[in-house]
Amino acid sequence: MTSLRQLEYLVTVIDTGSFTRAAELLHVTQPALSHQVRALEKGVGGPLLERLPRGVRLTPMGRAMLPHARAALADADRARCAARQASGLEAGELQIATVYSVGLGVLPSALRVWRRERPDVDVRLVEFRHADELRDAMAAGKADVAVGPVPPGWDGPVRELGIEEFVVVLPIDGPREDDGTGVVDLATLADCAWVHYAPGNGLADLVDQACAAAGFQPRAAVRTEQTAAAPVLAAAGLGPALVPANVLPEGFPGRVLRPEPAIRRTLAAYCRSTPDPLTSAFIDVVAGKCTLGSAQGSR
Repeated sequence: MTSLRQLEYLVTVIDTGSFTRAAELLHVTQPALSHQVRALEKGVGGPLLERLPRGVRLTPMGRAMLPHARAALADADRARCAARQASGLEAGELQIATVYSVGLGVLPSALRVWRRERPDVDVRLVEFRHADELRDAMAAGKADVAVGPVPPGWDGPVRELGIEEFVVVLPIDGPREDDGTGVVDLATLADCAWVHYAPGNGLADLVDQACAAAGFQPRAAVRTEQTAAAPVLAAAGLGPALVPANVLPEGFPGRVLRPEPAIRRTLAAYCRSTPDPLTSAFIDVVAGKCTLGSAQGSR
């Protein structure tokens, strides 16, 4: 029967790349570690690791098992944490996963309220470039709750938070594409070089899709990994940028236009299973502090 200890040994060997370093980190002898890994392999019916002259690598069976091993260890850690909270031994930790833009535009106000109401609860924020990476990390047990775009096909609880609006940022002294209406047709920007996002950033896909719907492929003047940099670069005159409206600070020194048709995405908080009381309380806070359009609710 597979044990949590065996899964911990497997994950540690992979993370360190060495039985020797893993044994040192786990404070066990290398023969004992090797014995437990072999017992795990016997239990699952095949080799999980390929022993190399310098290090180890996962076999196909090992690659299939690794994310489930990480998820099982994360769930066990949260179970221990919940038990200690119930006995009053510790205040606890909330692990939140999100994407860069949401960490910048949506979460700060919610975390400010959360910190004021629960100062003894530690918060660990893990940010990802793409909504797919966020979904995969949540499925692997990397956090208690994910906050980001609604994940398609998600089996666990999902609470929609609202509709995130996107705006076009231009330099304050540039051409008046909007004719003073505050609205711009993206097609009128087809000949511009854009402030784009780096490949792998989820907003790069969103910009490409929005421009494709307007009939053109955006040409990049510059690409940035950071959501916060895009509107600054656009306001400096490098080209138009498409950004979440909620990332723009008050008094932002650029021209902000609404695209026509509107560009929106639904944000949600989601978990693998029914959230514990601490996670539920945080979801209530972030839902109450989101400055977003109305959403559909929970499922």
